Amino acid sequence: MRLKDKVALITGGARGIGQAIAMAFAKEGADIAVADVNLETAQKTASEIELLGRKALALEMDVTNYEKVEEGVNKILDKMGKVDILINNAGITKDNLLLRMSQSDWDAVINVNLKGTFNCIKAVSRPMVKQRSGRIISIASIIGLMGNPGQANYAASKAGIIALTKTVAKELASRNINANAIAPGFIQTEMTAKLPEDIKKRMLEAIPLAKLGSPGDVANLCVFLASDESSYITGQTITIDGGMVMA
Repeated sequence: MRLKDKVALITGGARGIGQAIAMAFAKEGADIAVADVNLETAQKTASEIELLGRKALALEMDVTNYEKVEEGVNKILDKMGKVDILINNAGITKDNLLLRMSQSDWDAVINVNLKGTFNCIKAVSRPMVKQRSGRIISIASIIGLMGNPGQANYAASKAGIIALTKTVAKELASRNINANAIAPGFIQTEMTAKLPEDIKKRMLEAIPLAKLGSPGDVANLCVFLASDESSYITGQTITIDGGMVMA
């Protein structure tokens, strides 16, 4: 029970990696605010958390809208009393080659992935500063470290999250708030499950461990970074990619 009685806000928490993080946190004793653009799916995940004996709050949240994010954080403070942990997991892709990428596709990805992360950090910073403790964990990507053809917008947004994390870590360290980023590689999700076999084969050839990661792998790292075990780690980007990117 490494997160006993902590309160965590998880964006994009209704399915995939976000849901895995939410369930792992609940098993470690945390109460969870599940924020997602799809309220119905968020409510289903919240119900699963409650079955584990923890409190859960489902929130419909558009992370690109600061007023809506702030409203959601205020609701958590009202219902649960505090916010100890923020997981910035909400994200989208709109892939295309640079010469074919529309302005709207660039803006949409930057708005959700990068501006959304900024909005959520800003909204939780005030209560965290007041209580003089907090953990901020943002899901970046190895694409933000290495780039990828057809993903200029996504790569820029994830690289931005890494730089934002370092700045937040420096600004909030004096208030006992740790900020770190996680850069997953290829993780087994609904999206990767639909890829053609030849593409999967090429992906596996690029991974030294020769296997995809699972949402649970990312969730386990989040538990560590949210716990007291990581109290001396801040401003870092930790890759979880089977060895694809080695600094």
